[in-house]
Amino acid sequence: QVQLVESGGGLVQPGGSLRLSCATSGFNLDYYDIGWFRQAPGKEREGVSCISADDGGIYYADSVKGRFTISRDVAKNMVYLQMNSLKPEDTAVYHCALQRCSGGSWVPFAYGRDWWGKGTLVTVSS
Repeated sequence: QVQLVESGGGLVQPGGSLRLSCATSGFNLDYYDIGWFRQAPGKEREGVSCISADDGGIYYADSVKGRFTISRDVAKNMVYLQMNSLKPEDTAVYHCALQRCSGGSWVPFAYGRDWWGKGTLVTVSS
């Protein structure tokens, strides 16, 4: 059974940092591209970042480039998102999910909901 469970969300002031974690099980993380997407209230889902199992490539949305860093630990079946210099517009529910990203192509929603975590809420506010 595929499971992705996020943690690490919370309330942070603008300019602050958070580290999100995603514990995965039920599949071999070494063989799948994986990443994060977010959904803010009243807005469309947005791909945030992806790390490729195929070529090790890393992809970021322009809105987070230079501030967020994705990483994974295959031995621990974990995926992380380090978020620095947070802005109020980063407020959203962040989901860990299997994606497709390789060879310059990134499809954040290539997999259905069965391959998404339930999410963790990040609120950036003073």
